[in-house]
Amino acid sequence: MKKIIYLCIATIAISSCGDGKIMSVDDLIAEGNLEALRTKKSELSKEQKALNAQLHQLDSVIATFKGNEKLPLVTTIVAKADTFEHYLELQGDVKTKQNVLIYPEMAGTLKKVYVKKGDKVNKGQLLASIDDGGMTSQLAQLKTQAALAQTTFERQQKLWEQKIGSEIQYLQAKSNYEASESAVKQAQSQLGKATLRAPFSGIIDDVIKDQGTVVSPGPGSEVFRIVNLSNMYIEVDVPESYLGNVKKGKEAIVYFPILGDTIVSKIRQTGNFINPGNRAFSAEIPVPNGKGNIKPNLTAKVSLNDYTNEKAITIPQSIISENADGEQYVYIATPSEKENEALIKRQIITTGRTQGSMVEILSGIANGDQLIKEGARSVKDGQNVQILNSSSNE
Repeated sequence: MKKIIYLCIATIAISSCGDGKIMSVDDLIAEGNLEALRTKKSELSKEQKALNAQLHQLDSVIATFKGNEKLPLVTTIVAKADTFEHYLELQGDVKTKQNVLIYPEMAGTLKKVYVKKGDKVNKGQLLASIDDGGMTSQLAQLKTQAALAQTTFERQQKLWEQKIGSEIQYLQAKSNYEASESAVKQAQSQLGKATLRAPFSGIIDDVIKDQGTVVSPGPGSEVFRIVNLSNMYIEVDVPESYLGNVKKGKEAIVYFPILGDTIVSKIRQTGNFINPGNRAFSAEIPVPNGKGNIKPNLTAKVSLNDYTNEKAITIPQSIISENADGEQYVYIATPSEKENEALIKRQIITTGRTQGSMVEILSGIANGDQLIKEGARSVKDGQNVQILNSSSNE
């Protein structure tokens, strides 16, 4: 621009000399005519303003050509068909079917406690014994009587087989023997109530009564709490609207906020009854407890897989807009002949389920379509844009 101005000024200076004589600006300066210099300066200033106006006009016209216009900058993602899984978010507590209180079956003094809190015990292991009040001696006496009754019966039986003696003697001996055996078994059963044994393998969670305490059957007399932490599960209430989607064998993701730990399991069983109070059915999810840090009544967040589409197109929810009619739409970019440039088109879409920040697309977008991501809110239908980058939809 400066070169053009200087060239015009020089031309005007040369042609401004009178009587056909061409005088340069330098000649006018050398002549030293102040009035001529002022006149020339005024003429050159006018010429410069005119040239600046023309240059500005040319810049405006040039900017209107598409090849030189400033295009909006956008980024894109490529729609890709992939597996889409939707999860129902619920909350539940950890439970165990083997979490019981052990009560005495007979009254007496707690004579001996063989375990302490935290001990691991096996099924049938002796935990405590109660003073039997002499039942052991009585049992020994009954066994002696039973042994005598057995000997008498065996001898009387041999005699009866040899047709010696009366039938009544044989039957009396047999009756005495059977009665003695029954008395021994009854005493043994009663004496067995003087001991407390583990009903299953587990951990002694609490020793409630101390040695020497007088105990008796009934509420308030529990002696131990025993828990099996290897057979834990979570039971959640599932709304009845998901009855056809939440089934046995479906994946379940269990997160324990307190532990900051997540495990993956499967639904073990579902209930066959709809609770009229909350219109829900139960689902049971087993919880592996290899570390032993999962405890009964621990709160858990459970995600149940209720929908899977193996060939779904999903896109970020952030690039979806909505028009005045309530229709959802996105912008699809069609690459042009020029590198990194594209023509965009507004496309009405139908959406399905949402999981996190991703939305399932049911119609309107095909596999491989290039969608406007960043800059989608500032472009218009039919506009040309410049693409900064393109990436797969992840």
